Amino acid sequence: MAGIFFLSNPNGIEGTLTPLPELSLACRNDILHSKRKMPMATASQSLETLREAAADCRACPLWKNATQTVFGEGPPHAPLMLVGEQPGDKEDIAGKPFVGPAGLMLDRALDEAGIDRKKAYITNAVKHFKFLARGKFRLHQKPTTPEIKACRPWYERELAAIKPDLVVAMGATAAQSVFGKITPINKNRGRLIDLDDGTKALVTVHPSYLLRLPDEDAKAREYERFVDDLKIAAALLRKSTRAA
Repeated sequence: MAGIFFLSNPNGIEGTLTPLPELSLACRNDILHSKRKMPMATASQSLETLREAAADCRACPLWKNATQTVFGEGPPHAPLMLVGEQPGDKEDIAGKPFVGPAGLMLDRALDEAGIDRKKAYITNAVKHFKFLARGKFRLHQKPTTPEIKACRPWYERELAAIKPDLVVAMGATAAQSVFGKITPINKNRGRLIDLDDGTKALVTVHPSYLLRLPDEDAKAREYERFVDDLKIAAALLRKSTRAA
């Protein structure tokens, strides 16, 4: 996953909390005339309100084939926010993030790093499952830059509502959403980075990347690197007054 980037309009998703992303006229009209407008985040706004509003999101065409919007879940004031790419097949059906094979890999790594998943807020950069149907199977398709851009306001509102101490961007799509631009994984992983609002960010691979590695030695080596990245997060959280 770290080696795949979409280079069209790389600066197109910069900016914060615009009321509407730059969309096609049809998508814009759909949002403007929907019963639920995309809300702006405030300190008192609940995640449940955001979740309900996101269920009606039509900002990009991905909603048409997906089963449902898969919004983030976790404590409303979690010190740690984990951001992945998009829901997979199992997540699309369950309506919950990281419940499939990648979620099991993430659970194992979090446990080894000393992080309690129940104390983290987990979400995805893109909230609808993008796939290519092949018979009975639905094959994962990587979101494009316009799709990431269209969904970024939901990430921004989650971030504003939760106000975590640390955001961990797992994979290229998550990093592009978190930083507002294409952000290479290997050049930026393994260190804390300051976001514009003062929140710390950490870049690492997506756990599905580990599942796709064919060589067992490489898989073991990259898994250890993934755990090492999460240990950086764990060290910061130990200093957090909200981690207890």
